[in-house]
Amino acid sequence: KQWYQRRVRGSVDWSPISKTLASTGTDKSIKLWRQEGSSWVCSTTLEGGNTRTIRQVAWSPCGRKLATASFDSTTCIWEHSEEDGWELAATLEGHENEVKSVSWSVDGDYLASCSRDKSVWVWEIMDDEYECASVLQSHSQDVKKVVWHPADPLLFSASYDDTIKVYREFGDDWETADSFAGHSSTVWGLSFNKSGDKFVSCSDDRTLRIWCKDDTKNTKYACKSSVCGFHNRPIYDVSWGRHGYIATAAGDNAIRVFEQQGSSVLLAHLQEDAHQGDVNCVRWKGNLLASCGDDETVRIWSLET
Repeated sequence: KQWYQRRVRGSVDWSPISKTLASTGTDKSIKLWRQEGSSWVCSTTLEGGNTRTIRQVAWSPCGRKLATASFDSTTCIWEHSEEDGWELAATLEGHENEVKSVSWSVDGDYLASCSRDKSVWVWEIMDDEYECASVLQSHSQDVKKVVWHPADPLLFSASYDDTIKVYREFGDDWETADSFAGHSSTVWGLSFNKSGDKFVSCSDDRTLRIWCKDDTKNTKYACKSSVCGFHNRPIYDVSWGRHGYIATAAGDNAIRVFEQQGSSVLLAHLQEDAHQGDVNCVRWKGNLLASCGDDETVRIWSLET
């Protein structure tokens, strides 16, 4: 059921250490939302970082940092301290076009960014300094998403070239360790299950694909199932919750929730007209699901079991 909504456009992400939701919009700001009683209120607005629309916001594993991906071709880093609150700590430059996605490694030692310029950058964080450790150019087209593995030091990327790439550290640099093909059009996003032995990808081809780890090689995953026939428009985002439910954001204004039963993936719930426009982003936090769409709203839904 829908619980709450506020006007915003862009992306959403939950803090890993509290029930705080970060959202971004066309106003170039980050807003932090907290629950007060039955309502959600904007407790903080972070401004003065990016100069154009923020495409994505991501919390660090420690919950004290935020990274943004923006159309101004930069990534801004915000840090929180008890003494000074939130402050703009760094602006990372280097991409030639808009930055599409950012992601923190599970240990917080690395930050990845990707761009329309077809590149993936890996930033190493040492003593609060951000240094480019590698520029990876394995994709032949726009890179839409970067996601770190939840346990292993592996980075995954999804692209307009219809593929998923995997990267790992190699000596003092990073290398492309694997490439997965299966979708017939742009891969918009991917999300891991709790253990990281599976991930789900979503695509412009209107399908989900479930990939399972191949024990013969640490970086190898094989597509075990394709979930098709449920979406009639592109699927722009996917989130695999720790409870096992998979939520999708699609161009038909709807949110769908799937569950695995054995080797099958079944539709558990269809929320039509979840937004009055494309649904851009979905993120689980326990039994709460946050979404945002082209209608410039963020909505919070509760899972009833």
